[in-house]
Amino acid sequence: MRERRLTQLLNSAESILQRLESLLPPGPCEPAWDSAIAFRWRGSNQPECLRTIRCPHALRLADIRCVDFQKREIDRNTRQFIEGLPANNVLLWGSRGTGKSSLIKALLNEYGGQGLRLIEVDKHQLIELPDMLELLHSRPEKFILFCDDLSFEANEPSYKTLKAALDGSLTALSSNALIYASSNRRHLLPEFNDDNQQTRLYDGEIHHGEAVEEKISLSERFGLWLSFYPFSQEQYLDIVRYWLEKLEAPLNDWETVRAEALRFALKRGSRSGRVAWQFARDWCGRIRLAGMD
Repeated sequence: MRERRLTQLLNSAESILQRLESLLPPGPCEPAWDSAIAFRWRGSNQPECLRTIRCPHALRLADIRCVDFQKREIDRNTRQFIEGLPANNVLLWGSRGTGKSSLIKALLNEYGGQGLRLIEVDKHQLIELPDMLELLHSRPEKFILFCDDLSFEANEPSYKTLKAALDGSLTALSSNALIYASSNRRHLLPEFNDDNQQTRLYDGEIHHGEAVEEKISLSERFGLWLSFYPFSQEQYLDIVRYWLEKLEAPLNDWETVRAEALRFALKRGSRSGRVAWQFARDWCGRIRLAGMD
């Protein structure tokens, strides 16, 4: 009788455990490393911490115009990284729409066949950098952790995590991972007039106040800075023409196209590469639609 009662209790306990297991979230699964070259970090507490990006941008380095110096520098740094040579984390900063994030996306298409992989990381997820690095540590591929449009408020916790990961933490970046970030801010943090009022002059030397020093200390931990500036009118038109040719739009009346392109930029308040691409798509679509009527 006692053994029978014990068996019933064990069966009941097993049934309860099975029901509890069904309520628990599944454990983390191994990313599908061989199915994609681009990934998006979803969070270390998610069953699928890395989600594959099945259709990454098809941009090539040749498609990025009027930033030849920046293109050469980031390409060189990335080739060093792929070859297992010393390479730097990269900060691309400056005017909007000038090709900062496009350059990083184009690198993936250029070198994905040589083992380069791209992981898109949102700003608020940078606090999980140690978890990301642990996941990538033993992989043979080369990973760029890509943070687009990066900027912080002074007290954000992910700011401190990124600062430590770049240089200062006991856990160093592994040899197969680099951080590439794009930003409109050179120092990644808001700058106020009060910060500069703390600057003092000692024996002819300028000494920044603590607020300025703190803001500079993050961006200078990127070993390679690439600056992007607004395009001139001629550079903007060069990019417009390039994309119209790629889209196989007729260019026999260039003066009309030129005037429309400048009018389009004036409405947008910007002569950036992004606006040039948007105009080319708009113009090409309009011409082809008119031909269908």
